[in-house]
Amino acid sequence: MIAGILKETWPGERRVAAVPGVLAGLAKAGIEVAIETGAGLPAGFPDDDYRARGARVLPSAAEVLASADVVMSVRSLAGGGGEAGLDGLRPEQVVAGFLEPLRLPEGARALAARGVTAFSLELVPRITRAQTMDALSSTATVVGYKAVLMAADRLPRMFPMLMTAAGTVAPARVLVIGAGVAGLQAIATAKRLGAVVEAYDVRPAVKEQVVSLGARFVELPIEAVDAEDKGGYARALDEGFYRRQAELLARVVAENDVVITAAAVPGRKAPVLVTGEMVRSMRPGSVIVDVAGEQGGNCAESVPGETVVRHEGITVMAPLNLAASIPYHASQLYAKNLASFVLNLVKKGRLEVDLADEIVRESLVARGGEVVHPRVREALGLPPAPAPPPSR
Repeated sequence: MIAGILKETWPGERRVAAVPGVLAGLAKAGIEVAIETGAGLPAGFPDDDYRARGARVLPSAAEVLASADVVMSVRSLAGGGGEAGLDGLRPEQVVAGFLEPLRLPEGARALAARGVTAFSLELVPRITRAQTMDALSSTATVVGYKAVLMAADRLPRMFPMLMTAAGTVAPARVLVIGAGVAGLQAIATAKRLGAVVEAYDVRPAVKEQVVSLGARFVELPIEAVDAEDKGGYARALDEGFYRRQAELLARVVAENDVVITAAAVPGRKAPVLVTGEMVRSMRPGSVIVDVAGEQGGNCAESVPGETVVRHEGITVMAPLNLAASIPYHASQLYAKNLASFVLNLVKKGRLEVDLADEIVRESLVARGGEVVHPRVREALGLPPAPAPPPSR
């Protein structure tokens, strides 16, 4: 079997789907890697590092695709809206990566039209056996870390308390909204930098994790029923809940120098948790980093992909694809997740689509020329899928 690795075509993407360190594990399963020349360079992995681990470095994407049985990618091959990245795919090839099928379902339709079997790592179920494949958590770890660094760089204050001959410097106050993996990493990073940190989440169950990191958990006198799905992700709640939540959060937001919002609902537009009025209530020079920008943003003043200065010098940052800004380690984590996923497909030396395997079944997006995942079909306005073909 041959796994193909291409240069990423998604705008701004600097990660690579496989790093030299995962090649040995793939080779043990009988998978040889063919990589397009220069694919790893933006992340800090030169071609010679791949050659040293047994990969074939080929001069073009076309040559990689011509030989590959499975194509391992970071972002969708549709390349941020166009379909040029799909050229060269063959029916029955396997494609695996972050396909964003719920946010951008047309990409799944385009893959299905090519006849490939497509798997989306966003849809891997959160079960114990799939922990090594949890690319969402790996990416969120990088995002939470970088969000705090961005805030610290922009804030006209230092994070830690300092006692100097010139007097005492008070610590910065940081509020993290959304205590998922990104939020928890943001809490840990802000604490390491010396800030006073508090956090809020609609899921009361995360309080213990927040407190264990040294932050104060903000408890609001409002009950969120069914705030968490079976996978541990936050659910979308009704508008009445979000309105009441905003009223109660306003005071907390105004007391902080930095607000990092990391509240996302998979496959849905991010809820607006920080209103324009809240932004105006913050002290001059305060900073908001909205890491839900790709889902529309948690802050009403966010402009996805841009940094804007609002009322009295309050900075609102809504970066896109933060993980790509730390491509070396983000690639290492992602490549391990993706390699684990591909290895799970290998049975007796060949790739098999075993629908009895929950991981395979739940992450399968397209097969046999059809979009097969129920939620993706719903997003496309398609009727329920026909019965799947037998596993091969």
